[in-house]
Amino acid sequence: MATKNKTCNILGIAGSLRRESYNRSALRAATKLAPPGARIEVFELDGIPSFNQDDEQHPPARVVELKRRIRAADGLLFVTPEYNWSIPGVLKNAIDWASRPHGDSAWDGKPAAIIGASTGAIGTARAQCHLRQVLVYLNVYAINQPEVLIGNAFERFDAQGNLRDETSKTLIRQLLQNLMDYAERHGPAVDRARASPPLAAPGALPLPASEAERIIEERPKIPAAYEKNFEKYLGHQ
Repeated sequence: MATKNKTCNILGIAGSLRRESYNRSALRAATKLAPPGARIEVFELDGIPSFNQDDEQHPPARVVELKRRIRAADGLLFVTPEYNWSIPGVLKNAIDWASRPHGDSAWDGKPAAIIGASTGAIGTARAQCHLRQVLVYLNVYAINQPEVLIGNAFERFDAQGNLRDETSKTLIRQLLQNLMDYAERHGPAVDRARASPPLAAPGALPLPASEAERIIEERPKIPAAYEKNFEKYLGHQ
């Protein structure tokens, strides 16, 4: 867990293998824009084979290393292209590997920030939306603001792949600051959940039947017309 007296370690992952990818360039830029007290280390996705559930109990060494690095990080930074209105296969493949086997997900409880660059005008907005959906299931806490959507990337980077757009730099700095602040305040959410007291003490008596009936009786009533339509809907499932 990151604290005020400890460096916030952020693991950066670019969802592209292309050597001159705008998103790899954006990740390099982010490593230089990290706020004081934060450090971004990059994990490259090349060398990770296609996910095969037959191998999840004995994953490849590259996957073992990925999961180790995720668990050691205080936060995550995803930098994703947009392929066919969604996230690229290489990124989804890595996400799937690190979430398996069931009950051993390395992602659980981590805070994350998302950046994306595209030659299109909306700058990976749809890919980022899909990635957020995936992160919800993985119990990863994605920072909502600011959104960093680097559109028309050919105008934002120079010929050497350096980010030259000042607005994008400002947004990246603020996003990373928000990520670091969240990591310092909350730490791994899974650790907090495990430390929380149970909802009911062991040996507690169940809710009396009369009380349960009262709660059911006092619940808001569904209008008859809606209830009829709902039953009709259920009949088609």
